[in-house]
Amino acid sequence: MSSSIVAGILAAAGSDVPEMTEIELPVPPVFYGLLAMALFLVLLAITYSFKNISARR
Repeated sequence: MSSSIVAGILAAAGSDVPEMTEIELPVPPVFYGLLAMALFLVLLAITYSFKNISARR
C-alpha cells in the first residue's frame, strides 16, 4: 500500500523536480582542515596564556 502511495507521489511530481546540481566549494577541502587547525591553535594559545595565573598573585 505505502509503495503505491510513493509511486503515485513520484508520478505526480513528474518533471517538476529540478535537477540536482553540484555546488563547488570556494577553496579545496584541505584548507578547511588547515583553517580549523589554525583556529584551535589560537584557542590553545589563549588558554595556555592563563596557565598558572593564580600563583602569580
